[in-house]
Amino acid sequence: MQGVFNNKINLLKALAIMIMVAGHLEFSLIPMFPPYSFQVLLFFFIAGMLYNENYSFFLFVKKRIKSLLIPYFIYSFIYLGITIAAAPFLGKFWGVPVTLKNELILPFLTGHQLDLTAPMWFVPCLFITLIVYKIFSYIKLSDRLKLLIYFILAVCAIYFQQYSRDINFLWLFRTMFALFFVHLGYLYKNCTEGKLNIFSGKIFSFVLILQSLLWLTNKDYTPQDGIGLHFLLVWGEYNNLLVPILTSITGIWMSLFLVELIFDKIKDWKFLHKIGHNTYHIMANHLLIFNIITYSILMIKGVPFDIKNNADIYWFYSPLKTTYFYFLAGIIIPTYIGELAKIIRLGFIKKFIREK
Repeated sequence: MQGVFNNKINLLKALAIMIMVAGHLEFSLIPMFPPYSFQVLLFFFIAGMLYNENYSFFLFVKKRIKSLLIPYFIYSFIYLGITIAAAPFLGKFWGVPVTLKNELILPFLTGHQLDLTAPMWFVPCLFITLIVYKIFSYIKLSDRLKLLIYFILAVCAIYFQQYSRDINFLWLFRTMFALFFVHLGYLYKNCTEGKLNIFSGKIFSFVLILQSLLWLTNKDYTPQDGIGLHFLLVWGEYNNLLVPILTSITGIWMSLFLVELIFDKIKDWKFLHKIGHNTYHIMANHLLIFNIITYSILMIKGVPFDIKNNADIYWFYSPLKTTYFYFLAGIIIPTYIGELAKIIRLGFIKKFIREK
């Protein structure tokens, strides 16, 4: 059963990262469930599913530093070099001025010190949230009462964020909001998964009806891009006190349902598992791939780079024709970057062992 669980969660990770990449190209991978209405919280939910309560505090922190922060700062310094090297050719420095504060502290405040690493803002946020969650685990309360407390914190985060735009507190509001979904993932694994059927026809109908009602609160839908009903956890921009929480829950449920529904059909698809094993590398590198494609097209067509440089980092060429090409490239190439990184790392480990 543990093997089945691991395979399901890996395919859920693959779905989650594809939803995120699709969201950055402004299309929804799941109709009715636009990516910005739940995509980031799905990763927090998965982190809760993977949470190991048996680790001591210091071992837990050590493991999270190793799995989250060390790769983050390795990528950050690699991209700092790429950004500096590319600036003279592109005519723009894609980031804020280079200072120790911006490279070492800003990642924990906004995560937007470099435009090309912008999708990775989630990593320091996840690190902080998991550490806080571990600390809260030592409070002797029932899981249900903790869920209520985390829910109240999420609502408070939405409420207070409306009055504070100070980036120095952004990490706090992100954490307050995300704790609820980490705990939901933990409860799903320990209290629901394999024990309680939450994928019945009645629940499916309820989720669809609720999602359709949530769409009635939508304020930013436009037929041109089809993206509505979303909120931005990254900047603490919400459209309602409860809708962000509810639409995150419905989106997470639908993602779980889809994996459960087609698991037997796709459980042996090796490439999907490779995607799930390389979500970190896809998150870190897909925006670079997008920009390489865009600047290459502009160069081939003789279009000045200013058309790109005057837009934001997510601008891409001719969306009606190229969206799905960008999507596939943004998934496939970073997946194999991750596979190559594993080979290189294993090579260093074997060399180190031989030398010892």
